[in-house]
Amino acid sequence: MTKIDTLRTKARLLFDAAVTAADPARAVRRGLDQSPLPPQQPGGRTFLIAIGKAAPAMLGEAMKAIPDAYAALAVTHHENDATLMGAELLRAGHPVPDEAGARAARRVMDLLAEATEKDRVVALISGGGSALLPAPPPGISLSDKARLNDLLLSAGLDIVQMNLVRQQVSLLKGGGFAQQAAPAPVFAYMLSDVIGDDLRAIASGPTVSPIGTASDAIDTLKSAGIWASTPDPIRSHLEKAQHDTPPPLPEATNTLVGSNRLSLEAMAKKAQELELTPRIVNDALTGDVGDAAQSILDELIARPEPTALLFGGETTVRLTGTGRGGRNQELALRVAAQAPHINGTWVFLSGGTDGRDGPTDAAGGVVDAGTLPRIVAAGQNVAALLANNDSYAALSAAGDLLMTRATGTNVADVQVLLIAP
Repeated sequence: MTKIDTLRTKARLLFDAAVTAADPARAVRRGLDQSPLPPQQPGGRTFLIAIGKAAPAMLGEAMKAIPDAYAALAVTHHENDATLMGAELLRAGHPVPDEAGARAARRVMDLLAEATEKDRVVALISGGGSALLPAPPPGISLSDKARLNDLLLSAGLDIVQMNLVRQQVSLLKGGGFAQQAAPAPVFAYMLSDVIGDDLRAIASGPTVSPIGTASDAIDTLKSAGIWASTPDPIRSHLEKAQHDTPPPLPEATNTLVGSNRLSLEAMAKKAQELELTPRIVNDALTGDVGDAAQSILDELIARPEPTALLFGGETTVRLTGTGRGGRNQELALRVAAQAPHINGTWVFLSGGTDGRDGPTDAAGGVVDAGTLPRIVAAGQNVAALLANNDSYAALSAAGDLLMTRATGTNVADVQVLLIAP
């Protein structure tokens, strides 16, 4: 193997270590040990409801701990091919909500409506849950919600801003799940895909208080320049809701069981096993993808000792073109496009721990100093592809897509920059 091949292999091993550390079953076991459920009331029942990309694995582990649950339901995305014996498993659209998600949301609400004060509801929540359960208030259609989601994704808003808006047009988000479950108490175990682990933003906070108000949502949409494009029923709903007093949040206990930081620490441990010198440079790599690429290039230009530089976070991409890609692919491509003048042997990987980056089948990209020449040799124009947000085509031409299939978990994105002597 060449030096580059060795670095690329090691970069993938570090990414795999990050995914393994976010294993949903391990996370649920940790959560139940750290925050045990109270005893079941006489005559009461337990409802197990899992929502998100990691839902099947989280529910499977919870069913082992609570084998006599009255009901067990998991809602995950279409690409998750997991099977689950003894439970109801529904799949829905992500990142754009679909009719399957609307049906799943109605099923969740039907179950919650059965819960009484003697029962307990165990919510197992992971990233992706926001799009998977579209439950629009009366007067707002699923197509309205899908249009809003497209606008939020294209505007370059971060996950907290997007979820602030989503919460205000949902019956389940922003504490809505807990409202629907009342008077039954809710015990939520949450696998965080949000940098900083704001529980209100994980899957749009179904069991916690909302991030903001309807007025805040209106201000966010206006600041992003998409208020005028927002469907009329949603604008009317927000304008009316800003004058209403939201109901108090019912009883809910929320426990964080996994996060991006834990995955970065696992990557550092794996790097040491591979005889690399690891350093977690930034565990909150957020904001514009171009700025993030520059910060990574600055580390490369500094030419530190041979090492493994680790990053974690979730960048944003403002869509200006019609191409295919995602934030991890674009970040990797931007690093490769801006680094041809830098000498030395290096490899950069950026990937989503869920195994899916944007509306593509790739998890991200793995690039090196040869990426740009390979794209050019394939007859592609890197600048034009970047301008069209077509990072998938560019990295595909170079053979530099990170392909993993759905991982069954999600703790946002991780990046690794390996520098050889």
